[in-house]
Amino acid sequence: MTRTALITGAGGGIGRAVAARFVADGYRVVGVDLSDPGLPGVRFARADVTVAAEVAAAVRSAVPEGGAVDVLVTCAGITEGQPLHRTAEEEWDRVLRANLGSVYLCVREVLPGMIEAGSGAVVTVGSVLHRTAAPGLPAYAAAKGAIAALTRQLAVDYGQYGISFVTVSPGWVRTPATESRLDGPDDLERLRQSNPLRLLGEPEQIADAVAYAASPGAALLTGAELVLDAGASVVSPASLLRDAHRGRMGLPPL
Repeated sequence: MTRTALITGAGGGIGRAVAARFVADGYRVVGVDLSDPGLPGVRFARADVTVAAEVAAAVRSAVPEGGAVDVLVTCAGITEGQPLHRTAEEEWDRVLRANLGSVYLCVREVLPGMIEAGSGAVVTVGSVLHRTAAPGLPAYAAAKGAIAALTRQLAVDYGQYGISFVTVSPGWVRTPATESRLDGPDDLERLRQSNPLRLLGEPEQIADAVAYAASPGAALLTGAELVLDAGASVVSPASLLRDAHRGRMGLPPL
């Protein structure tokens, strides 16, 4: 029987790669977004994932004959913000609703079918920025940290029904949204040099991790957070300095 995967944010860099990966893996894929990503093999369901009625309609379109969505991946979200003292309530609410509220609505909608089926996998897309803060993103960091906490809670509450919950938290990933915020190749190179592996993530690498988390091979994996940041969140920035700078700081050469 063909399994169904519902991917929110399917028009974005990571969501698009995730949707394409599940198509390649033989799933019936429904991509949820505000505009059609035009992906081969992906059935588009237009929905604002912050609106409960539109989320419900998208889930119904994924399983029109009833039954369960087998895999839900929540990629939808926005990255915006400014320092807290300049963050209006409306902006705070908008960022939390887009990043966290949307996860609540989507998971709530698929759970009854998964419970009845006695199986299912939910992969929430978080961010390393709830582990290592970036300037000016308080609402975004709060939302992504809450996603990881919510995912752990859901793993405890619904494991008895055979449903797994995993968070995949990327670091810097080369997407159109990321590149739009950079000045050019030099900025990309600086991002590569900011982690121990000297790598910049690609959307397909995140999709690989999502596919694994939802696969039978990950049957023992739940309540976990897979951090895909090339080690950026576990290293002191000083350890990445050139040897000349390290010497002036009294650090040994690498």
